[in-house]
Amino acid sequence: MRTEDFWQLIDQARAGGGGEPGPVAARAVALLAERDPEDIIGYARHQTRVLAASHKADLWGAAYLINGGASADGFEHFRGWLMTQGRAVFARAVGEPDSLAELPQVRAASLSGEEFSAEQMLSVPWDAYRKATATELPADRDPVRTPDLNDFWDFDDEEEARRRLPRLAALFVEPPME
Repeated sequence: MRTEDFWQLIDQARAGGGGEPGPVAARAVALLAERDPEDIIGYARHQTRVLAASHKADLWGAAYLINGGASADGFEHFRGWLMTQGRAVFARAVGEPDSLAELPQVRAASLSGEEFSAEQMLSVPWDAYRKATATELPADRDPVRTPDLNDFWDFDDEEEARRRLPRLAALFVEPPME
């Protein structure tokens, strides 16, 4: 599966659902299950590469600020939610995590405390493969390695957060008054 096909399927799943992660994931499973099993395997490989490419310290810091904390699993689930936002938002957030401060739902979360997570988005290829073939998705023989985060920083350090993610820090380190 090509990059364009991967994101096009996600865009199709997003259409008409108001962007809620659960329905987006369910539609992605249904759309993917209609495809050839090799396409589903290709989607799984591409998703693995997308998650590896987005495994960056500053994006993890952004997730930590926005969600009020983010374990390793929490960061994975945050990136699942980020996938449900579409290719442009995802790519921009990977390259410039502070750009997430521009999203209306993130700005609203600074007041509401809403957290962003979509664990179900991460299981889309496994669920689709099971639905299409009644068998488990084969293990990838050439898994993508997760990058080492040598430049990890203390996400609780408010000064560092302000330096690295100034727009998000303005929203979440010292939240605006209602």
